[in-house]
Amino acid sequence: MITSTSNPRMKEIIQLRKKSRMRTKTGTFLVEGLRMIREIPKERLVQLYATEEFLKKHRKEPIPGTEVMLVSPEVFAYISDTKTPQGVLAVVRQSMFTQEEILEKCSGKSGTGTDRPAHLLVLDNIQDPGNLGTIFRTAEAAGVTGILLSRDCADIYNPKTIRSTMGAIFRMPFVYTDDLPGAVNSLKKHDIRVFAAHLEGERAYDEEDYRQGSAFLIGNEGSGLRQEVAACADVLVRIPMEGMAESLNAAVAAAVLMFEVSRQRKRY
Repeated sequence: MITSTSNPRMKEIIQLRKKSRMRTKTGTFLVEGLRMIREIPKERLVQLYATEEFLKKHRKEPIPGTEVMLVSPEVFAYISDTKTPQGVLAVVRQSMFTQEEILEKCSGKSGTGTDRPAHLLVLDNIQDPGNLGTIFRTAEAAGVTGILLSRDCADIYNPKTIRSTMGAIFRMPFVYTDDLPGAVNSLKKHDIRVFAAHLEGERAYDEEDYRQGSAFLIGNEGSGLRQEVAACADVLVRIPMEGMAESLNAAVAAAVLMFEVSRQRKRY
């Protein structure tokens, strides 16, 4: 049992929790809590840590992995990122996708991949980890086929983001890109129409047809889409609002658009 916070493994856990650079270097990230632990694909589980109390409490419940490293409650409280830790934490391998792999999973009009037209999100400088995680969770529920992120978006492997995804991190294909306008323009070569959620949109979002390959551009929580990214869109759409509200939270705006695609494709 690990009883010291100076243990090299525990020091590495702290680094993985706090530093994106360490997560990138090792190609791993942390997952905490029984519900999320159960979502981990077996082939991606690196190491499982738990307290004796946790194992006794959940001895009849299936937990992935064959080897569990015991940690004292005091040490676990030190490495945990939550105020009331459950007593179980895992080190998990990151998943790697390319934009080409994401496009191969959907058909657009080409008849390749699956029979699902592309339903993509393109995120420009989303900074709040909770927002980002919520977008991933909602994207899975709405049938999104992949997510493209600008390099300056929040780190998807941030512990707060991971918790907010509620397991969608293990199932939603995504890729960070250094050239977001270039990535958006390349989508058009795959018969994907690009829509930007924008306050200057001339048409309401529900006046457009999303039954074929579609991608939505979602901008920063405070400043919206950068001009060079918005310029890549085929159409600017707006979400009509009443009252004094000028804009919606990025995750809420994304949800409205994503579920309109889902509604249209189920209806027709």
